[in-house]
Amino acid sequence: MRYSPPFQLTHIMLRRVAEISESIGRWLAVNQDRLQPALRRENRLRTIQASLAVEQNTLTLEQVTAVIAGKTVLGTPKEIQEVHNAFATYEAMPSWQATNIEDLLTAHQQMMYGLITDAGQWRNGGAGIYRGERLVHMAPPASQVPRLMDQLFDWLATTDAHPLIASSAFHYEFEFIHPFSDGNGRIERLWQTLILSQWQPLLAFLPVETVIKSRQDDYYQAFRQADARSDCTQFIEFLLSAIATALATELQQAIEMEQETRVKTRVEMRVETRVETSEQILVLLRAQPQLSLAEIAQHLGRAPSTIERAVAKLKRQHKLTYLGSKKDGHWQVLVDTTTKQ
Repeated sequence: MRYSPPFQLTHIMLRRVAEISESIGRWLAVNQDRLQPALRRENRLRTIQASLAVEQNTLTLEQVTAVIAGKTVLGTPKEIQEVHNAFATYEAMPSWQATNIEDLLTAHQQMMYGLITDAGQWRNGGAGIYRGERLVHMAPPASQVPRLMDQLFDWLATTDAHPLIASSAFHYEFEFIHPFSDGNGRIERLWQTLILSQWQPLLAFLPVETVIKSRQDDYYQAFRQADARSDCTQFIEFLLSAIATALATELQQAIEMEQETRVKTRVEMRVETRVETSEQILVLLRAQPQLSLAEIAQHLGRAPSTIERAVAKLKRQHKLTYLGSKKDGHWQVLVDTTTKQ
């Protein structure tokens, strides 16, 4: 019988999958199938900072950003090395296949470079998950790790489960096996992102880690319950909730940014319209200097108040003046209207 992670498909999972899929569609629509490079980088740095913070790295988002920019920050050499490693690893992520176990080992080697001596290798000793001094989970013996990881990757390559559910089940099983001596948490979060990104590329830049960091106690409680029951259903539901929350946050920010852009564009269009109106007035009055303001408005199809404001501005700019009396006078254009002013 082929191995499969222990979970049951629930109505909560199905509802979350539908909710997340709908949010992805809206996020894609707002971002026109892509994120701007600056926002991609910002989200990538938020992901890295949160993922490392779960592992007790104390650097803030501002400090992480500075480290990547090559600036000096107040932090331990280990923390700074972790940032450089994580950034390089996430940048290399598109070159890997989620179902390739050798790629996983390569990712671990890059993530833990200079931090541990067995980077890129399965652990050869016991391992446990601790919260402070409390043992949360005792991982399987090191001798079982290669077999268990082979089974997990075989399942991932053949499962019919939706990628949202499959990536969450993989996350749990990876945490349960704890295949490396260190760096398991950051690699399992990276690999879930990789699985999701190969389903929907935009998810490569969704900072789910920020939600997990903010709900860290709930994360470990869900894992303990799954471990005690030998059933990761609730853990999967927790991760789906985290993904949904991260998407909702990003979607709201994207909508707000789009609204700001629209307002800015409307303002710029109004400014451009005023400039064009002014130019049209100058061209018209060079040809027909005797026109009244009302006649100018009629010729240009503008409101009289718009013409009055534009003419007043042209006078202040010394581009236009009125000579003679109001009854018998005429306009004089003081600039060259053959080129754009």
